[in-house]
Amino acid sequence: MDLKNLKIVETSKKDLDNIRKLWASGEVMYYVGFPHGLHYSKDEIEKWYEKLDKDRPRKNHFSIYFNEEFCGETFYSIDKQKSSRMDIKLFPKFRGMGIGSKALQFAIDKAFEMGAKRCCVDPNRDNLKAISLYERLGFERKEFPEGKNPGPNYLYFEIEK
Repeated sequence: MDLKNLKIVETSKKDLDNIRKLWASGEVMYYVGFPHGLHYSKDEIEKWYEKLDKDRPRKNHFSIYFNEEFCGETFYSIDKQKSSRMDIKLFPKFRGMGIGSKALQFAIDKAFEMGAKRCCVDPNRDNLKAISLYERLGFERKEFPEGKNPGPNYLYFEIEK
């Protein structure tokens, strides 16, 4: 698929309504524990954004557009040990097109530029499509770092710089 019309931009206030819609989708949020979606009010999403904006560049969030249509988000968050937590979420109609690979690789590259030594993900073990994406990008399955295991339904993968 030709992805020349793919745009990945640092999230700004103008993207907040799109993010609220993404998070409100139970299909998008199912594997992160919100099968009925995560419903933020306008005030709540603005407070989330203000905190994000203060934490940049150690944490950053990106909005993903294809053919000018909002299709999802990706982010990184670098801790004191230079380990970066990563994530990506796409509306279902944009999955399987290569958008997730390009967007997550973009976020990985940004995290490494900002000083991360490794990037990690902790997908739900039933989210086989996400696991396949992470493996295609070079993430390797490892044991959770001590004190970081969210429970038996999750796996841990990381990729080093």
